[in-house]
Amino acid sequence: MERTIFSDEHTDFRQMVRDFLEKEAVPHHPEWEKQGHVSRDIWLAAGKTGLLAMDIPESYGGGGTPDLRFQWIVTEEVARAGTSGLGFTLHNDVIAPYLNELTNNEQKQRWLPRFCTGEMITAIAMTEPGTGSDLQGIQTRAVREGDEWVINGQKTFITNGVMSDLVIVVCKTDPDAGAHGFSLIVVERDTPGFERGRNLEKIGMSAQDTAELSFTDVRVPAGNLLGEEGKGFIYLMQNLPRERLSIAVGSIAGAEKVLEETISYVKERTAFGKPLAKLQTVRFSAAEMATKLAVTRTFVDRCITELNEGKLGPADASMAKYWASETAKEVIDSCLQLHGGYGYMKEYPVAKAYLDTRVQTIYGGTTEIMKEIIGRVVLG
Repeated sequence: MERTIFSDEHTDFRQMVRDFLEKEAVPHHPEWEKQGHVSRDIWLAAGKTGLLAMDIPESYGGGGTPDLRFQWIVTEEVARAGTSGLGFTLHNDVIAPYLNELTNNEQKQRWLPRFCTGEMITAIAMTEPGTGSDLQGIQTRAVREGDEWVINGQKTFITNGVMSDLVIVVCKTDPDAGAHGFSLIVVERDTPGFERGRNLEKIGMSAQDTAELSFTDVRVPAGNLLGEEGKGFIYLMQNLPRERLSIAVGSIAGAEKVLEETISYVKERTAFGKPLAKLQTVRFSAAEMATKLAVTRTFVDRCITELNEGKLGPADASMAKYWASETAKEVIDSCLQLHGGYGYMKEYPVAKAYLDTRVQTIYGGTTEIMKEIIGRVVLG
């Protein structure tokens, strides 16, 4: 089906993004996977091309558009290109709303210009070794001492963790206030006591730097508090729908690309004297995958429209994240099967996609957590 949520302007922008990735990212990605992180040059190039901070005001160097469809296009094209090392999605879809909506004028002047140019790579530190998806179990503490916050704690599985210059740290600032005892505090690179652990070795997304972070008596100015003290958990809940839809968008786009490549493969590959595509079992498999993706795409596109209009709720975002990520996992697994032994070879894109996609059902809230959120809404 033709997608109706994009205009000609969006189509032109998509082609620009696709050309950029083919020229600036795809040729270098194998090397980035070996070294465990991308180059800072790609971030600067993306900022110069206008692929970062599209919804940040032009006065700070951003795109100045509230139309989030431009950001979803970047998310889709990064997934389609298989350039999983690029942390643009986190930067644009997750961090941007925090820095755009919660910062005061002084903070905007201090952070947003470099955020837009790609000079400042960002991350958000939520997950801890003992918490996983249970954000209310966060133990990292921040204590106010005069004009400073003193932070102690550990975080893990932090995307952009090694390269980040600015990290939004979820801290417990009032241990007795329950969900109202969390705050968001910004920690910048080279702050004494802020240390990065090893670049974690994952089974996929090898070019994406994912790190452990530790905070030992880290002192930051009181002016590094984002928003109001005690409202950190509320801010997280407000922004999680956008993050989860972002994962859904990337999941479905990546799976669609893998299916396209697999269709080409089974048309060319022969077995029993004829192309694989002539076998009924292959045709049935292709029919199932195409149908799953078409139905999922329709719902995800509807969610994109809803979020753009400020109407997407937590349950719908959770449905999109749960269904799209699980569907992508199933489809790519089936595509690998159709490649036979070649699908198990890392030189084939389907093998890389298989490894990269597996985490989609885990980060941003596991499938089980998504079902819990949906279930609570459905059952009241």
